[in-house]
Amino acid sequence: MRKSESIVKLSAALCKFHGAMGKVGKDSVNPHFRNKYASLSNIIEAVTPHLNAVGLTVVQMPTTEGLETLLLHESGEYISSLSTIAAKDPMNPQAVGSAITYARRYAMGAVLSLNIDEDDDANAATVAPKASPKPAAPKVKPALTPEDETNWGKAIAALANGSTTIEKIRAHYTLSDHHEAMLNLAKDLQE
Repeated sequence: MRKSESIVKLSAALCKFHGAMGKVGKDSVNPHFRNKYASLSNIIEAVTPHLNAVGLTVVQMPTTEGLETLLLHESGEYISSLSTIAAKDPMNPQAVGSAITYARRYAMGAVLSLNIDEDDDANAATVAPKASPKPAAPKVKPALTPEDETNWGKAIAALANGSTTIEKIRAHYTLSDHHEAMLNLAKDLQE
């Protein structure tokens, strides 16, 4: 923040401004967060008569460094602050204009200590922690029984020719101890 050598008259005028300034109506709704806020034009309309009555004005200018907001008193005293402007696409004039309007709204609200947004308890500014992925449900393996004639027969043949083992079969099928014994017996009979 920059300021003039003295801000005595500006400070007195700002105190009078706050004594006279009521609430700024929240006339817009953020479509993403569904919260209400005061648009820039609504803020300007609400504060201008009260600023003028005490000899204050706000001047905002985009610069190469960002947005400079000056609160000026008719005596020449001032306070000034610089805000950054972050446009999504700095080569797109509409994106830059939108970012300037957004910065102007917040800077004016800050320099005048206005309530221009609903309090969301910093939810919009807080990055939500990433949820731990839910563990995958255990894969349910089909049961291998003599009733499944096709797969039962393939398992016996693969065991007999040595292309599989009981452990490999258990990796793909649920196999009771009784059925394992039946497979081993069938394998031995085929060998």
